[in-house]
Amino acid sequence: MRFRWDWLRPVVTAPFVPTIGPVHPSVLTEDLFADTLIAASSDRRFLRYDKDARWSDFKDETVLVEDVVHQPTVTLIPTLSRRGAGTIKVYVYSGQGDAVLMASELAQKLCAVQDAAKARVVRFLGPESPQGRGTRIQLKDFRAFPCPVPEGPVRAFAAWPTPVQQTFAEFASEMAADGFAFLYERMKAGAVGPVLTASVKGRVAGAIGPMEIRPDAIGTRQLMPQYFGVLPDHRGLGLGRLLWRAAMHWGQSHGAAYQLLQTEVGGASDRLCRNEGLRSLGFTYSQPA
Repeated sequence: MRFRWDWLRPVVTAPFVPTIGPVHPSVLTEDLFADTLIAASSDRRFLRYDKDARWSDFKDETVLVEDVVHQPTVTLIPTLSRRGAGTIKVYVYSGQGDAVLMASELAQKLCAVQDAAKARVVRFLGPESPQGRGTRIQLKDFRAFPCPVPEGPVRAFAAWPTPVQQTFAEFASEMAADGFAFLYERMKAGAVGPVLTASVKGRVAGAIGPMEIRPDAIGTRQLMPQYFGVLPDHRGLGLGRLLWRAAMHWGQSHGAAYQLLQTEVGGASDRLCRNEGLRSLGFTYSQPA
């Protein structure tokens, strides 16, 4: 099948493409949506610009091409993830009142067909929405303003003395729920870019990374998303802001044009990005089908 851009574009309220995630507004085209269909039929291979290709050899979430609904005012794109007991998601692009009901019915049907345990509906809101919810898509444009190096106890992990480096294992264990245990394993294997760390009294108290730049769908250099966190006992002291500013300095100084971030509305990272002047591109949120 092919997507008709004159049908789809008017109902895309946030620059988010199923299985790919948020994209820069200048990249948002019919081709990106079409690429997800091609990827679904290519033995779960990643698209060349897929940010998740850093972590695995195969794509976990794929579009169920035969079940896509594409109409003048409604486009429903179902995907399947085999992670855990399996999840069906139906992404809704529509301003039509009954589109969510259509998506819920489709998700429930596909759950039975695919033997998946969970069924969810994913919806979007534009950046102008006064009732933003779920996850906010934010844009950091490195071409807009300089990002000076911040002053504070933040360095690349490898630049700290060995005794400080050795405390990262404990930090990663305590922050495992934020992905740092997984990141630490990748760091030890030499499989990721630099990780910036904050140290307090000779111990790692916060980190952001890996710092990596890859081209997007049109070849523009994009700073990839990072794991980002500060130990609970050290929050509220400005370490998170120092780490974030150090990461933005790294991205700008290494030639990235922009970074896209997804932050939980109302959370600490969301407030930080809003205070730092990032541009909101819209919202994505999901609900049970």
